[in-house]
Amino acid sequence: MVVVIQCAATKRKNAGHLRCRDGRNVMFVANPDAAGASDRLVYARPDDFSDTVGESWRSVLREYNKHPRKNRHGLLPAWQLYDNPIYGRLKEHFGLDGLYILSAGWGLVSASCLIPNYDITFSGAEKVMSLKRRHQRDCYRDFCTLPSNVDGPIVFLGGKDYRRLFLKLTVNVQNERIVFYAGKKPSGLGCTVRTYRESYRNRNYRNWHYRCAEALMEGKIRLDCLTERGLSQSCDG
Repeated sequence: MVVVIQCAATKRKNAGHLRCRDGRNVMFVANPDAAGASDRLVYARPDDFSDTVGESWRSVLREYNKHPRKNRHGLLPAWQLYDNPIYGRLKEHFGLDGLYILSAGWGLVSASCLIPNYDITFSGAEKVMSLKRRHQRDCYRDFCTLPSNVDGPIVFLGGKDYRRLFLKLTVNVQNERIVFYAGKKPSGLGCTVRTYRESYRNRNYRNWHYRCAEALMEGKIRLDCLTERGLSQSCDG
């Protein structure tokens, strides 16, 4: 089984940055034009051209990950980048090969992929500034490092704002895709859907995917209850 969990807004304080030729750190955002002037940071989209090798920053990061031991900018692997401890727990439980992160900035990346600091989200909350909000229509050349055929099902834990990207990036995988949700049951996804019952009972949808991840690791959710594609059965709880 492979678990895919959406990214988080809060990054660790020691998160590293890619750098421009003049040594300034790059902060990746959805809308650099909305950022104020800074002598210390350069704001850019992941697919903007860098000033280093004449390629996009995404290409720079792809090349950077080919030599992870060098890691001259101190980038953190995806499972360590986010401040919430659930990512570390998932890595310990499922291993590096069994955990992937769905990043609003970079796409679907393995837990071991080195990722620079960024501030991009699909969240439509009013408090989210235009600087960081990625819209579904925006063009990104997202990574997808998930193999087309893995061992067991692919389980997605994330909100509806991230669901479309997950489905898009995994459309060619051969394994069963299991999408957990809270609230209203989604339809027409072309995969198996499962409700997370605790969130439904308590109407507490905020960060429900973290609690769902904990229940999955604790064995409170049984994936073997699923018998039919597109059918959501309540086998947890």
